[in-house]
Amino acid sequence: MHDQVLLDIDGDVATLTLNRPQAMNALGMEMAKALLVRTEELQQATGVKVVVVTGAGDHFMAGGDIKEFKGIIAAAPQQRQQAFHGMISDYVHPAVEILRGLPQPVVAKVRGACAGFGFSLMAGCDLAVAADNAYFTSGYALLGTSADGGSTWFLPRLLGAKCAAELMLLAERLDAQQALSFGLVNRVVPLAELDAASAALVQRLAAGPAQAHAGTKRLLGQSLHTSLADQLRAEAQSFAHCSASDDFAEGVAAFIEKRKPVFTGR
Repeated sequence: MHDQVLLDIDGDVATLTLNRPQAMNALGMEMAKALLVRTEELQQATGVKVVVVTGAGDHFMAGGDIKEFKGIIAAAPQQRQQAFHGMISDYVHPAVEILRGLPQPVVAKVRGACAGFGFSLMAGCDLAVAADNAYFTSGYALLGTSADGGSTWFLPRLLGAKCAAELMLLAERLDAQQALSFGLVNRVVPLAELDAASAALVQRLAAGPAQAHAGTKRLLGQSLHTSLADQLRAEAQSFAHCSASDDFAEGVAAFIEKRKPVFTGR
C-alpha cells in the first residue's frame, strides 16, 4: 500500500526513496500518505545515524502529479480547496516536520529533476549532493500557486530574502552548477559518481559523533529564532552534555595521540 515511498535501513544508514520512477516520482495523494507513514517509521527507528533522501530511477522528484491534479480541477472550487488543503496539511507537512526534526543528519541525493515539492524537500535536508545532470526549480508560480513543503521557510535561511524571492516568484530553472553557486546544494559530482560520492559522505557522517551531530543540528535550527544570549546558553548546555559522552573522551584521546577517532555514538 505504501510502496510509493520506500524505507531501507542498512546498519546505521536509513534511505528514504521516492518510488514512482515511471512518473518522475511526482507527488500525488498516495505518495503523500506513504511519505508520512515512512517518516513516522523512520522517527521510531533505533540505531540510525544518517538519513538519505533520494528518488528511484532518473529523477529526484518532478513536483506534484499534474495528471492527478487535473482530475481534482474538475471539482467545484471549494471542493478543490478542501482536497489540496487536506493532502498538504494532513500528510505532506507532517512528514516535512518529522524529517526536519530528526536528530540525525539528513542528506539529499539528487539526480535529474528536483522541482516543486521535491525542491522543498531537498531544501529542507541538512546537506545535498547533486549529480551534474540535476536541475532545480520551485515551479509553483508556473502552476499559479504559492509554495508548500516549507520552501518559503527554508530558502530565506539558505539564500537570503532577495534570492529566495527570485527563485519562488520567477520559478526559473537552475542547473546543478547554478544551484551550487546559490548554496542550494553542497556538492556537484558527475552522474556516474553520484552513488559513490554520496556513500562516502554518508559513511563519514555515520562515523562521526552522533550526540554532537544532534546537538549541532538543534543549535543551527534554533539560531535564527533566539537572541545571542539564549544561543550562547544553549551552546554551553549542549557542549556540556556532549562532554559527558564516551565520544568526547575518545575525541580528546585521539587528538592527543594523533590518530583518527573511533566514535560509537555513546
